[in-house]
Amino acid sequence: MGDGRAANKTQPTDQPVEDFVAGVEPPRRQDEARRVVALLTEATGTAPVMWGTSIIGWGTYTYRYASGREGEWMKVGFSPRKAQLSFYGLQDTDSQRQVLDGLGPHTTGVGCVYVKRLEQVDEAVLSELARLGIARGDYDAAES
Repeated sequence: MGDGRAANKTQPTDQPVEDFVAGVEPPRRQDEARRVVALLTEATGTAPVMWGTSIIGWGTYTYRYASGREGEWMKVGFSPRKAQLSFYGLQDTDSQRQVLDGLGPHTTGVGCVYVKRLEQVDEAVLSELARLGIARGDYDAAES
């Protein structure tokens, strides 16, 4: 891309979200995935889109590095991994970080919130985190 944007490896695709969710294993994780997709779709007010082969995303934003590199990424994302549910865009703003402790059992990584079982978290807090995430604008990012 000649405009200062470097393409991310993970890009939006045309794969139907429903097809992806129908193939999630084990069955318990598939049920959780269906519930999360419905919950995040309602919370964000936007339709889900597959990003790559295993991430479901809602909304997009542009990030910019001081070097001039720019890219686009989902505002809120989710991936039903075997070991845990991975959420993206739920801890990126001050308002989200203030709410995150109320979610229930979870761990965090760089840009991700991990949950082992959906029934252990407060779905109202999950919805609020998604609402706050979808409301974010573009931003300047730190290079890593």
